[in-house]
Amino acid sequence: MALIDPILLKSRLGQLAGRFDVDALDECDSTSSELMRRADRGAPAGTVVVADRQSAGRGRRGRSWLSAPASSLTFSLLWRFAGSPARLAGLSLAVGVAVARGLEQLGAQGVCLKWPNDLLLTQSAGHAKLAGILVELASDRRGTQAIIGIGLNLQPPAETLPQPVAGLNQALSGEVERQQVLAVLLGALAEILDRFDRHGFAALRGDWQQRHAWQNEIVHLLGEGAAPLVGRCLGVDEDGALLLETGGGVERIYSGDVSLRRP
Repeated sequence: MALIDPILLKSRLGQLAGRFDVDALDECDSTSSELMRRADRGAPAGTVVVADRQSAGRGRRGRSWLSAPASSLTFSLLWRFAGSPARLAGLSLAVGVAVARGLEQLGAQGVCLKWPNDLLLTQSAGHAKLAGILVELASDRRGTQAIIGIGLNLQPPAETLPQPVAGLNQALSGEVERQQVLAVLLGALAEILDRFDRHGFAALRGDWQQRHAWQNEIVHLLGEGAAPLVGRCLGVDEDGALLLETGGGVERIYSGDVSLRRP
């Protein structure tokens, strides 16, 4: 039996329960892949797939996302927007704002955002990855569908990973049940996605900037097939592009991996 109880989840969602159709699975290849198949069959906006285990979970740039039943929460949400994908610039950053807000509502302290799609937890030794976001877009006759995949560490993974990792339990003073975490995140997502649909990322830029982990810090940027860039991170513009101040001026960056450059 899956660890998410749909009946308990519905009670935690309250008035928002009608906006979501949640299916909790013991295991699947990837919640986003499973949701994409359902979207192709006409699943409505608000469909959610949450799984205890993923056999082929994926993250950004082809990376895998590990999930363990007791220590992680992995789910994907289907959302639909009118118009073309071009109007959805900054969507993954908006999702980051929603997840951060939801965790803060649960009482989490020290949650911050890393461009373009990670949530970090501030710790004494620096920042550690808390959650990851992967947004996949596709157009059809109804407009643009977004498959929003989210992986959250409830506890630090037991595996040895190449970067510091953290769990939500390290940001809270007490225990929070899984159903409550998912319900609060879905509620925050509904609010932010509605706002994004009306006003775009420009209306959420300030929320993102105030949670930016490396605002005005010197960072190292790796891009696909490009020489590494080093510069001062000035945050993002109204389209969600990273603003990097280098010796040649301020550059707008649309893709790449950013890491903090240690002195």
